[in-house]
Amino acid sequence: MRHVIALDVGGTGMKAALVGAGGELLHQARLATGRDRGPDAVVASILDFAAELRAHGERHFGEPASAAGIAVPGIVDADRGVAVYAANLGWHDVPLRALLAERLGGIPVALGHDVRTGGLAEGRVGAGLGADRYLFVALGTGIAGAIGVEGRVEAGAHGFAGEIGHIVVRPGGTPCPCGQRGCLERFASAAAVSQAWAATTGDPGADAADCARAVEYGDPRARGVWQEAVDALADGLVTAITLLDPRTLIIGGGLAEAGETLFTPLRAAIEHRVTFQKVPTLVPANLGDTAGCLGAGLLAWDLLMDPPPTTPTTPTDASEATP
Repeated sequence: MRHVIALDVGGTGMKAALVGAGGELLHQARLATGRDRGPDAVVASILDFAAELRAHGERHFGEPASAAGIAVPGIVDADRGVAVYAANLGWHDVPLRALLAERLGGIPVALGHDVRTGGLAEGRVGAGLGADRYLFVALGTGIAGAIGVEGRVEAGAHGFAGEIGHIVVRPGGTPCPCGQRGCLERFASAAAVSQAWAATTGDPGADAADCARAVEYGDPRARGVWQEAVDALADGLVTAITLLDPRTLIIGGGLAEAGETLFTPLRAAIEHRVTFQKVPTLVPANLGDTAGCLGAGLLAWDLLMDPPPTTPTTPTDASEATP
């Protein structure tokens, strides 16, 4: 059976899969990155893991993988196949595409940015299926996005398209590592909500999930913290809606796990703010932590298409670069 190798590399762990031509996950596996052993050890772990997947495919499907795709955090130069920078992994100018291709017997290899790769999967086979234009927004430690147009993800002229987390929604507000003040991700990311709720309760271990549960139980303090985040998020999203006019707005990441505790007030806040704009369909991401692997698999299959679809090829800035 024809298949491709897909790898999704995070700060602490890797998810991998063998992906069929229809996007089906034929085999899944996980492995720690081993970043405590240094950046070279992480690369070695990736190469070994990929080789194991290739061998598994040969044993179980009768042939080696036809191509491979890998999604990584940090700054990515997809044209050169280089992981330019990843703070969590200690990487600087790692030629991942060439290293993987050599280890896997010279098969084509695609390299992509983690959030945009996950957004590609959500658009093609996930919550955005059938939408010609969509915006995927991941609410995690930071906030990052992917702009989907006709089955591809737009990277922008310099690779910075979709960095919605750095829209300034509170001018003069909390400083952001990017150098601005009042960025969206300082107020509406899962990390920001966790920080605000921990400060409100005096419990340093309290997090966004705790805040969401307290909102559901009717805690007025939690409702205040939550509404501040929802209002900031709505301000940022309406700016994006005004510029991009997406048909579907897909929200993923840790904060989206609150379900309607987030989506009900967020829909109301967006509808309250728009004037002439069309409100997109607002939906939760539905691929979960398989999105990165599926997206990497899609990138790999794209390499085998003739002609290949238009895909992001410019250097990509990571959400990780500004947590």
